Amino acid sequence: MIKFYQRLILLLLFVGSISSIVIYFTVDIHTLRHLDSFQPWSLVLAFVFLIIGLYFDGIRLMHLVSISGEKIRLIEAVHVVFGNYFLALLTPGAAGGAVAQVMFLRKAGVPTGKATVLIVVRTLLSIIFLVLCLPVIFYYDPGIMPGLSDDILTIGFASLIAIILGLIWLFRTSLPYYWLVTLTKKFSHRNRRRIFLLYRDVRGAVFMLSSSPLSMGKVFIESAISLLALYSVVPILFMGMGITVNIPQIMGRMILLNILLYFAPTPGGSGIAEGGFVLLFSSFLPSGTVGIVAVAWRIIVEYLPFVIGLYFTIRVFGHKFLANHIK
Repeated sequence: MIKFYQRLILLLLFVGSISSIVIYFTVDIHTLRHLDSFQPWSLVLAFVFLIIGLYFDGIRLMHLVSISGEKIRLIEAVHVVFGNYFLALLTPGAAGGAVAQVMFLRKAGVPTGKATVLIVVRTLLSIIFLVLCLPVIFYYDPGIMPGLSDDILTIGFASLIAIILGLIWLFRTSLPYYWLVTLTKKFSHRNRRRIFLLYRDVRGAVFMLSSSPLSMGKVFIESAISLLALYSVVPILFMGMGITVNIPQIMGRMILLNILLYFAPTPGGSGIAEGGFVLLFSSFLPSGTVGIVAVAWRIIVEYLPFVIGLYFTIRVFGHKFLANHIK
């Protein structure tokens, strides 16, 4: 437990330092004047959309588990969702989020193999939705990628669909297995085992994605609603400051930022999220406010669920779980 508390303190110091630095370098003499115009109703609405996003995140997980032939209750799905926030923010590259989800699913009675595949599917659905949004983003926000014509966007969108369908077909065959056998011959046994375990999980996820198209389509829509509700917190905060917002443009930039955060090496994307937010949205906000809004967004969407996830983790597994899994 000592190691856990040490890591928790270091995380709080790291997050606090990042937030302080972001605010320090973006605040100016105009900050208080603009913050005086902030409307409290926007915070209430932001929390409403946060709840909607988390609710649909839990519902889509329940439906995924049902597709796999298992069953969990809504409260158990809630544990998985918040557990993901907790360990994702506590571990480098958010790697612990997947561990937490598998542990909570196992506690709910889902076998480890199925639980792992379900988490891969859950992640893939989110990434697929975000990637499919890219052509729409570039269309409504041409300034973010100058030089992209409508023809290029059309070709790009068609290519994305073709690549996704092609990968699904490919992983339903044995070709990737034979390629991996050839490419990993000189790898160590440990690394080969990791690669083939990853291949097994991805292949299982692909079979699940293609096994029930209608049910998976429903889960895909729920994934989209969950993500869009969570991203809507940002334009709501903007409107609370009396700013006229271009919702498609702001949502598009939030999607771009969150695609980057999937591959961020820092715990929960800390630092990268705030820096990316300042870079993408400084032109939308009054002078001296972008850093404060960035920190407010992170507190609402990441740090609050993190605290709730900590509570559920201790309640379900006890302190022993933290001592064994936070090293």
